[in-house]
Amino acid sequence: MVASLPFKLVNDSSSDNVWAYITGINIADGRRVLLQADGKTLYFPENPPAIGSPLAEDCAIPLGKPGNTVTATVPQIAGGRVWFSIHNKLNFLLNPGPALVEPSVLNPSDPNAKVNFGFCEFTLNDAQLYANISYVDFVSNAPIAITLENSAGAVQHVSGMAENGLEGVCADMRAQTQKDGKPWDKLIVQENGKDFRVLNPSHGDAVGANFAGYYEPYVDEVWNYYSTDSRTFTLNTQAGPGVLDGKVSNNQLLIGQEAFGKPNTADIFGCNSGPFTTGPNPTRNAIIPRLAAGFVRTTLVSQTQQPSNPSTYYQTDPTDHYCRIVHEHNLDKKGYGFAYDDVQPDGGVDQSGKVNDGSPALFTIAVGGRHAYAGDAPPASANKVAEEQAEPAPVAESAPAPAPQENGQQQPMQESRPSIPQRKSSGLRGKLSGWKKKFLQ
Repeated sequence: MVASLPFKLVNDSSSDNVWAYITGINIADGRRVLLQADGKTLYFPENPPAIGSPLAEDCAIPLGKPGNTVTATVPQIAGGRVWFSIHNKLNFLLNPGPALVEPSVLNPSDPNAKVNFGFCEFTLNDAQLYANISYVDFVSNAPIAITLENSAGAVQHVSGMAENGLEGVCADMRAQTQKDGKPWDKLIVQENGKDFRVLNPSHGDAVGANFAGYYEPYVDEVWNYYSTDSRTFTLNTQAGPGVLDGKVSNNQLLIGQEAFGKPNTADIFGCNSGPFTTGPNPTRNAIIPRLAAGFVRTTLVSQTQQPSNPSTYYQTDPTDHYCRIVHEHNLDKKGYGFAYDDVQPDGGVDQSGKVNDGSPALFTIAVGGRHAYAGDAPPASANKVAEEQAEPAPVAESAPAPAPQENGQQQPMQESRPSIPQRKSSGLRGKLSGWKKKFLQ
C-alpha cells in the first residue's frame, strides 16, 4: 500500500476564489495534521494558549481559476476531510489539546457560518483508500464529485450534484412542505435573500424546524403490524450473527434475542440515540444500522426482508424526504443522506457515494459541479480542465466574516461539528472503524 497518494483538486466552479483544506489524523503517529498551502508540507498543530487560537500556518490551498487543477500529496490519514470554500476562505481555529475547531453550519458565532463550503471524507491506510461525499449534516452550494483511479487504471466515480443542484433541492423541499405541511422548507438556510444551504432534519432544531412526532405514527404502525402472531420479518446482519427473525412481543421489537424499544423521531433522524445507541454487544451493533435504515426509509412494513432493495426506499409517508430529495438530485443518485445510508442488501446498488480500492493511484476531487457527470468516464463533450500546475497559484484572499458578539464578548467556538454516529457496516467500510476509534475518541 502507498505511504502517500496524489490528490488532484479541481476548481470546477465559476469562481476565481476557491480554496481546499485537508485535515485528519496522521496514522504514523496519531497526531492531528493539516496540509499547508503548498499542498505538500505537513502542519502538526501544537497545544495553543487559549480557546479559539489561530493556526500557526497557512493551510488554505488556492485552486486558481475555473478549470485549474492543483495536486496535493497526502500521507496516510484516518478520519480525513477535504474541505472546499468558494469566494471566502475558511477559518480553522485551535482549542487546548490541541483540538481543531472545524467549521460549523449550526453555530451562529462561527465565522464560517456565512462561507460557502463543503467537504468529502476519506481514510487512507495500509488497507485502502476509502472516500465518500456526505449530506449527513447539510447540502452545500459547493457540490463535490470524487474519482478514484487504481494502479491498474480502473476508475470509480461519484458524480455529486450539478452546479444548480442546491436550487433543485430547495424547490423540492418547499414543494414537500406544501404537500404535507411539515417544516422541510425551514431547513433551507438563506443569505442575502438567496438559498445558501439545506440542513439535515437531524439539525432541524437549529433553524426552528420542529419535527417532533413526525415518525411516531409509522413506529406505531410497525409495532401493530408485527404484533400479529403470524407476521415476522427477517434482518440480515451481514455479519457473524447472520439472518435473524424479527417480531413484536410484550411491546418490544425482538430481533433474534435482542429487544428494542420504540424509537422517537429524533432517534430515527439521528440514528445514534434511544434504541439505536451502540455498545459492547456485537450482535446488537450489527442489527442497529439495518434497523435504523429501515425506519429512516420506511421499509419495515412494506418489506419483510431487511435491508431491502433501493427501489423500495422512501415510498411511504412519513419518510425522510430530505434523503429522498438529496438522492434524486445527485446525478448518480448516490451520497450519504443519513448516518447509515451505506446499508444495502447483499449485491445491492450502493447508495452512499463511496469509492474504495486497495491499490489507489490517483484520487480526484472536483468542486463546483459545472461539468458534473454520471458514470465512470466523463462524456466526450465535457470541457477539459486546464493543465495541472506544478504549484498552487496564489489568488486574492477574502476575509472571513467576523464572529457575532454578545454582550461585547466574542463567543467560544464549537469544537467541530455536532457529533454524528460512526457509520458501521460489514466489509471494507467496517475495516476502517478501528482507525477511527483509535484516533478520534
